[in-house]
Amino acid sequence: MRRSLLPLNALRVFDAAARTLSFTRAAEDLAVTPAAVGQQIRALEETLGVILFRRTPRGLELTPEAADSIAALRAGFAALEECVRHLQAGQAAGRLTMAVARPALAHWLPARLGRWVAANPQGAVRLLPLDGPADFAEANLDLALSFGPDPDAEGIFGRRLAEPALVAVAAPGAPDRPILWQGEGAGAGAIRVDAGAIRVDHAGTALDLALAGLGTADVPPLLAEAHLAAGRLETRGAPRAADASFWLCAPAPQWKSQKVRAFVEALCSG
Repeated sequence: MRRSLLPLNALRVFDAAARTLSFTRAAEDLAVTPAAVGQQIRALEETLGVILFRRTPRGLELTPEAADSIAALRAGFAALEECVRHLQAGQAAGRLTMAVARPALAHWLPARLGRWVAANPQGAVRLLPLDGPADFAEANLDLALSFGPDPDAEGIFGRRLAEPALVAVAAPGAPDRPILWQGEGAGAGAIRVDAGAIRVDHAGTALDLALAGLGTADVPPLLAEAHLAAGRLETRGAPRAADASFWLCAPAPQWKSQKVRAFVEALCSG
């Protein structure tokens, strides 16, 4: 019999009836009617092609086949219960795998992750760098912090961390030399200086160079907010609209799970 066709509910009724040798007492234990117990037992016997009980003057008794199966049946239920405990323990422990856009991995996540770790000393988070859209199936991810337009894949839920915008920032006294990224970069991991501009691979690298006083970078305000508050950077001009932003996102089952909800709230608080 295929696993998907296992009559688990009927097997649970069989276990209760075998323990009590009474459809009435089994019904009381299961909070159903004796008729429902009898119906489940008959359906199970038809499915298995095996007689499970015989009526005798002393009441119900198990057939030899049924008696021989009880130990294995109860061991199977115990294994299922242990599996459920493991699944619930995994939720409670907060073990996650998260892909993170490289700029946020360097400039937004660390402080918030530190607060979560302090509050969840038994938690465990595996972080993977993300350079494009998150592939939840291939990477077996619980959550992603992506940078781009609104997630539009079917079944993906998300929370935008900030309005899509860019702001020019530089270290105090730094030159106005532009530090370019996103389509005008130097290639993955590379830095190129030419014609009075610096070209890099992503906003995180651009922000690093702006902090070093090498020029002015247009970056998402989310990345620069802590540096601006600390006086390490200053703005040069007003923010301007952009077509991309940072998103926390996941497929519906992960997004609704206890551990992901708690992690998202921890990251977004404060």
